[in-house]
Amino acid sequence: MALILAWPLVFPIFFLGYFSLNSASTEGNVFHFDIEGSSAVSSQEDTLLREQQQSVAFGSWPHFAERCQEGFFRTFSGECSPCDCNNNAFRCLDGSGVCLDCQRNTTGDHCEKCPDGYLGDVARGAPTFCQPCPCPLPLLANFAVSCYRKNGVVRCRCKENYAGPNCERCAPGYYGNPLLIGSSCKKCDCSGNSDPNLIFEDCDEVTGQCRNCMRNTTGFNCELCAPGYYGDARIPRGCTVCSCGGGTCDRRTGECLGEPPMPPPGTDCPVISCDKCIWDLTDDISLAAQSIDESKATLLSISTGVAAHRHLHDLNSTAFILKVKLSEKDNNSVLMKSQLDHAANEMTDLLKEINKLDEKRNQESRKGLLLQKKAMEIIDRATILVQSLGNMIDNIQEISSKVEYYGVEHDLRPEDIIQKLKVAEEMLKEIRVRKPFTIQMQLAGEESEAAQDLLRQVEQWQQRHNETRSLIPDILTQLAEHSTKLTDLQEALDQAADFIRKTEAMNKESTAKLQEHEKQQEKLIEQIINVNNTLVMAKDILNVPVQINFELNEAIKNASGFYAEIDGAKIQLQDKIANLSRFDDDLVQRAMEYAEDLHVRADELDRTLHGIDTNGLVQKALNASNVHENIINYINEANQMSVFALNTTERVSDAVVGIDTQIIYHKEESKKLLKQAREQQQTAYANDLAVADTERRVNGTLARKNHLKGHLMKAITKIEASEQENARQRLEQLKVIINQALNTAAAVTQTTGPMADNLTKWSQDLRNFKPERAAYERATVTTRDTVKRLTEVVPQLLDKLRTVEQKQPANNVSASIQRVRELIAQTRSVANKVQVSMSFEGHSAVEVNPQAITEDLKAFTSLSLYIMLHKENPEQSAPQDQFILYLGSKNTKNYLGLAIKSDNLVYIYNLGSGDVEIPLDSKPVSSWPPYFSLVKIERIGKHGKVFLTVPSLSSTAEEKFIKKGEVPGDDSLLDLEPKNTVFYVGGVPPDFQLPPSLDLPGFAGCLELATLNDDVLSLYNFKNIYNITRSVPCARDKLAFTQSRAVNYFFDGSGYALVRNIERRGKFGLVTRFDIEVRTPTDNGLLLLMVNGSMFFSLEMQNGYLYLQYDFGFSNGPVILEDSMKKALINDAKFHEISVIYHNSKKMILVVDRRHIKSMENEKKSMPFTDVYIGGAPIEILKSSGVSSHLAVSTGFRGCMKGFQFQKKDFNLLEEPGTLGIGYGCPEESLMSRKAYFNGESYIASSQKISFHTFEGGFNFRTLQPNGLLFYCAEGSDVFSISMDKGAVVLNAQGVRLQAADRSYNDGKAHFVITYVSPERLELLVDEKRQRKDNSGKNGIEEKPASTKKFYFGGSPLSSEFANFTGCISNAYFTRVDRDVEVEDFQRYPEKIQASLYGCPVESPPAALFHKKRKNSSRSKEGHNKRVGKDNEGSSQFPSSIKKIDQELRTLQAPHCHLSSSPKAIEHTYQFGGTANSRQEYDYLPKDFSERAQFSISLKTHSSHGMIFYVSDQKEEHFMTLFIAHGRLIFMFNSGNQKLRIRTQEKYNDDQWHNVMFVREKNTGRLVIDGLRVLEESISLYDNIWQVTSPFYIGGVAPGKAAKNIQINSVYSFSGCLGSLQLNGRPITSPSQTFSVTPCFEGPSEEGTYFSTEGGYIILDESFSLGLKFEVVFEIRPRSNSGILMHAHSVNREFLNIHMKQGQVIVKLNNGIKDFSTSVIPKQNLCDGQWHRIAVIRDANVVQLDVDSEVNHVVGPLNPKATDHREPVFVGGIPESLLTFSLTTRNSFNGCIRNFMIDERPVSFSKAALVSGAVSINRCPAA
Repeated sequence: MALILAWPLVFPIFFLGYFSLNSASTEGNVFHFDIEGSSAVSSQEDTLLREQQQSVAFGSWPHFAERCQEGFFRTFSGECSPCDCNNNAFRCLDGSGVCLDCQRNTTGDHCEKCPDGYLGDVARGAPTFCQPCPCPLPLLANFAVSCYRKNGVVRCRCKENYAGPNCERCAPGYYGNPLLIGSSCKKCDCSGNSDPNLIFEDCDEVTGQCRNCMRNTTGFNCELCAPGYYGDARIPRGCTVCSCGGGTCDRRTGECLGEPPMPPPGTDCPVISCDKCIWDLTDDISLAAQSIDESKATLLSISTGVAAHRHLHDLNSTAFILKVKLSEKDNNSVLMKSQLDHAANEMTDLLKEINKLDEKRNQESRKGLLLQKKAMEIIDRATILVQSLGNMIDNIQEISSKVEYYGVEHDLRPEDIIQKLKVAEEMLKEIRVRKPFTIQMQLAGEESEAAQDLLRQVEQWQQRHNETRSLIPDILTQLAEHSTKLTDLQEALDQAADFIRKTEAMNKESTAKLQEHEKQQEKLIEQIINVNNTLVMAKDILNVPVQINFELNEAIKNASGFYAEIDGAKIQLQDKIANLSRFDDDLVQRAMEYAEDLHVRADELDRTLHGIDTNGLVQKALNASNVHENIINYINEANQMSVFALNTTERVSDAVVGIDTQIIYHKEESKKLLKQAREQQQTAYANDLAVADTERRVNGTLARKNHLKGHLMKAITKIEASEQENARQRLEQLKVIINQALNTAAAVTQTTGPMADNLTKWSQDLRNFKPERAAYERATVTTRDTVKRLTEVVPQLLDKLRTVEQKQPANNVSASIQRVRELIAQTRSVANKVQVSMSFEGHSAVEVNPQAITEDLKAFTSLSLYIMLHKENPEQSAPQDQFILYLGSKNTKNYLGLAIKSDNLVYIYNLGSGDVEIPLDSKPVSSWPPYFSLVKIERIGKHGKVFLTVPSLSSTAEEKFIKKGEVPGDDSLLDLEPKNTVFYVGGVPPDFQLPPSLDLPGFAGCLELATLNDDVLSLYNFKNIYNITRSVPCARDKLAFTQSRAVNYFFDGSGYALVRNIERRGKFGLVTRFDIEVRTPTDNGLLLLMVNGSMFFSLEMQNGYLYLQYDFGFSNGPVILEDSMKKALINDAKFHEISVIYHNSKKMILVVDRRHIKSMENEKKSMPFTDVYIGGAPIEILKSSGVSSHLAVSTGFRGCMKGFQFQKKDFNLLEEPGTLGIGYGCPEESLMSRKAYFNGESYIASSQKISFHTFEGGFNFRTLQPNGLLFYCAEGSDVFSISMDKGAVVLNAQGVRLQAADRSYNDGKAHFVITYVSPERLELLVDEKRQRKDNSGKNGIEEKPASTKKFYFGGSPLSSEFANFTGCISNAYFTRVDRDVEVEDFQRYPEKIQASLYGCPVESPPAALFHKKRKNSSRSKEGHNKRVGKDNEGSSQFPSSIKKIDQELRTLQAPHCHLSSSPKAIEHTYQFGGTANSRQEYDYLPKDFSERAQFSISLKTHSSHGMIFYVSDQKEEHFMTLFIAHGRLIFMFNSGNQKLRIRTQEKYNDDQWHNVMFVREKNTGRLVIDGLRVLEESISLYDNIWQVTSPFYIGGVAPGKAAKNIQINSVYSFSGCLGSLQLNGRPITSPSQTFSVTPCFEGPSEEGTYFSTEGGYIILDESFSLGLKFEVVFEIRPRSNSGILMHAHSVNREFLNIHMKQGQVIVKLNNGIKDFSTSVIPKQNLCDGQWHRIAVIRDANVVQLDVDSEVNHVVGPLNPKATDHREPVFVGGIPESLLTFSLTTRNSFNGCIRNFMIDERPVSFSKAALVSGAVSINRCPAA
């Protein structure tokens, strides 16, 4: 560059010439064209282009050019123009005019806008001063990325760590106080020990103290191990249990610490370790210091007044601007009407101008293209010139260097060099004078001037073009506004036209009425003339008034006589009605007598059932069957009599009503006539002119009276002659029928009497049973016939019962029929438990009704039976081939069977690909003993087994044999459908074709079914029998097998034992004791129950622990004694001895396994009971009012019992007359736990010897959640896991990942998973759909020796990669080194964390909102769910325990509520609104969603704005949405930088239902409304990378979502009803999360907040002081008798709870010392459908409860350290993690709440921190 600047000294003229050409040619290259069709270029792109353009030339301006003055810039034409910098800069860039060094916090090319983080007054154009964003405080505490002003309100876009409208609080996962000067939000540090299911660490929003430390940690940052644990808490899973026998240990080393020293006498110091005191004191001191620092900083910030004054000035300015805007708005409203008149004309002019502008734009664009072309040519020429100039410069430099070299070489002096330079200059001048050079100079000058002119033209064109383009958005906006106005004007004109049409119609009607009135007036005039003529004629009649008066008196006397006759007829008719009523009463009396007789028959059936014992069970069933047949006859007769009596009564009643109506009518007519006659008599003397008219009326009246009298007499005669005779005939017929029914009943009774005597005799004979074969044959024949008749009778009887119950007899008949129905159901259940064999002769068959669900048989099938062969020919060495049983499909494609082939018992099963035969060749059939042997066949997946147990009659020894086999292919499921499944035993009917492998002769011998999977099964539970002729079944010794030898009673959950008059073997004394031994795997069940009126005693099992409740008439109500410390787990499938001791009539003691659990003292009262129910109770007892409201569990006990004792005296429950439905023995299958339910926080674990080098495993699972860990096993770095990822099943084995193709396995249905691992390959089968991956090279599974490994189901504490599973896992198996393949018994697992091993409450689809599902809550509005935690999940979806289901069912079925628990709602529709973020979230998106998505939805709203649908990616760069704005539907999505927007012209906020379908197909969008209007648009650009992620939102969006792409009014939640949601034609019914959404109710509504039965709650901000004083007032209208109304709690275990329990309002409080409570039982039922007021007031330790002016209070202990502290408030419910055991109800509130006030301040639920679940804000169903 130095050479370039120095060279003009040598050749000034030559350099100047070429430099002028260069500058002229490069000026055009600096300018940037914005031609038609190009997109707008940002300022950054302009800068980049300028830099590139300037880099082409050596310099845009000559160095010697004059600069413009400050505030001006030089244009390309060389002129100085003023800088346009809005007075915010003094310098600008030459050429472009871009401002430099913008002042006053401004930026932009012209200092016209504020930079990010600043805010200016944009209402008055460019800002004169940009201030820092007040987010929350300007300058001092600004935490916004940017901010803007909208509608006078400042909106902040907060940084990542901050949240709130003004960034005034920290975002979830951060803590701090942004309002405090100098403070900022920092990330929560919980040492990795917070809830792993949360997306952020859970700590206090201000202090940063961690909440809910997990993994056995504690401390401010969860950095310490909890008491009882030691280690480094900052290391994952670093805290280990102390091994100090329950004592304390050092938190770091684990060293056991000694016992604390005993305090000296007289001191009250707590006995705790000094180590804990030190840590607690350290934590308290650090918290206190931190609080002092924060308080100090807060006080210092208060003294800073600049920010406050500035904020106040902003508020004043804003108020002034709003005032001006308001006045302008008022003025605009006045001018609006006139503007609308001119709008059409202006629009036309605008359209014309736009067309002209468009034409000009096209012309200018074409000119610009030409100019651009010319400019490019000039640029090319300039480039060539620059290259030439560069060459010349090189030459000049070379010459210069040669000159210097020449001077040095020739040793020239400077004077010589100067002389030679002068000579060179003269030579140069001479050269320049020559023509070729002068011509080039002239050409260059001309070309430069032409370029300057062209540049000026381009600048002018560009300026006009930019001005035109800047006007286009404004014009388009104005056009849109005018279009909207025109649309509204068109609507107004249409309405006006409608009004005009209505007015014209009304005018036409008025005209017609006027004409009609004129005609009537003409007729009236004619009538007046006629009346005048009549008056003239009346003058001629006045000469005989006396005669007329006499006749009138006679008429009056006659009318009086007729009136008396009518009264007499009425009396006779009333007597006849009374007689008919007597007939009706007699009929009712007879019906009641028959009802009583029916009740007697029911009692007889009840006594027969309760007289059954185990050994004589079937024989006694004969009496029950005969009684059933008698009841059928009685019911048929009662049915006929009731129908006939009902019809007769109705006809008689109709006749009486008709007669009475006629009498009343005629009587009234007579009274009217009499009245008119008397009036005429009085008028006759006063007005002679009216006499003629009166005479005429009287004559007409007399004639009409005589006519009516005749008609009345005919009616009376007809009734007497017809209806009365018919009624008598019908009543006589009814009497005959009644007598026949009585005779039939007597005959039936006479017949059943001997039968009952015979049954008694048979029962006695069977108790003294000896092996007399003939007697046994007779008994079994009777048994078979009885059961057969019973099976035929029961369906007929049930049909008759259903028919009779639909009639209208008296209530006692219906009650008796209902009782008979229940007894028949119990009888059928008892018959199903008959353990009696059947004898088969080779041509017999039985079709059994399997109790097991076919879905449960798919993966695992286990069938056991007893078998004994008939050996008719003892010399025959081997029995012939025989068929034994078949269980499978009718088409014989999937089945399992049992047969005898070649002297071997053969187990055959087919899973679809071929037969598998497993012959038990180790024990030939010919060697079996001549008595019963036990056979069991089992199938787990494709593995099969057959077992044989042969007992010994002389000893306890047993022979056991086993044989295994498996399917060679991949089939592993027994695919059966309920309607296509048959179960044949002994043979098959002729029309059924067995598969070839089982097509054998029928069985000859005796068979007795035992179990099918977990269910007890009997041959007598059959559908059909074929050719069963042999009379005597085979006797079986039930004590021959090991499992039957112990004295056990088996309860299946439906039966019970009843010990009456328990004091016959022991008396209630000073010490009363009950002892019972139980064994069960279930969670809940009733163990003992005693009832006497309202007094009761119940021992129950809840969630595996004991729960004792009793009331012996105590003044304070029931006493609860529960294992709250969870000392004794009962449901571990082991025997536990339970003892209940009542000492000295005032103390109850509970003992388990001789270990004291808990005791409780009460008022001194003795036990007032005589009968004890064991293992359950009758339904009428459980539903009685004195018991049902107190029982926590209504299900019967399922499991085994033994050794029931009262006062140490044993009772044989099978011999008790009241025992019903229990069996003998304790089958092991019923105590296995083959399934487990996981709630998202649970898992089970065990250790076995497993090798993953060759491994096979499988299990069933059911879930509605897309993610979760199913199986996990890790050994070092090697991990083997089976999990769910977005609905797909994934196998991970030592780094190899294998995923199922489908992603729809979270559908609530059962699916079966099998995994195969071998050195060659990995295989994953889900429902027999295979995924395979070969192992080759490094990916091959390395063989390791088998070792004992720990594995997990449902989750793992070792893995943070997977979330825990929510759902059911069952029928699990896997190969082990040291054991055969068998189904896993989860009950044997040593680790069971919060898992339920009984029942599976996963719903099958479609899952409606009316059942709990799902994950009902998630992140709160600003992090308030930190205290809610994981329990929110599933509050929507699934109950956490079976106990909660029972409680809710009882609450929903409460009979005392006036309003229904679930108001009438429209199916599959939901109500949104009330809060800004009311919404449903769905996790499912199909794979091809980015290519095509079709949604359809129904909507109804009256709101003009609201979000309907939204989905986007995480950064919201790609999105699709449907919303409503100004009443019009708008469908939008983007493709790259372009947005497609489809907007309807019509408004749809008319509160009517509309069906909307919106489709996105690549770059095309379609919107269809009501199937009629179709709008479709496309955009030119298609974005191949368009991708969105779940969830998608319905009805609203999560806080902070969608504002980037949609106007703020439409971001808020939809207000109205949405329903019938479909995606790609498939209904979507199960949202993953729900916020403030309820069913769309029909009928009227009123103000209030509604809490639905699905559960939900509202979390208010920390606005409640739980300390010394508070007052809470609200109104409720409940729909259930129980539920939580309000709850608040603190971290130091203080809490306040207000709830209802069976209509009683209870307030519980803990003030840091102990719990205390008070309650009110209102006189008026709270559930009466009316509003009720509740007030709770606290003053120190006094709490007062006021319910509808009924007041009660309680005085609790005084806490001297109590302080006021603000806590969040839960309304309507509470997460289960916050529930305490002291609460008497755990249900959410169902009903409405309104007028909620805290400390006399109204609370707005619409501004709550979180609305979770089915809660409707500000809308309450009125009915």
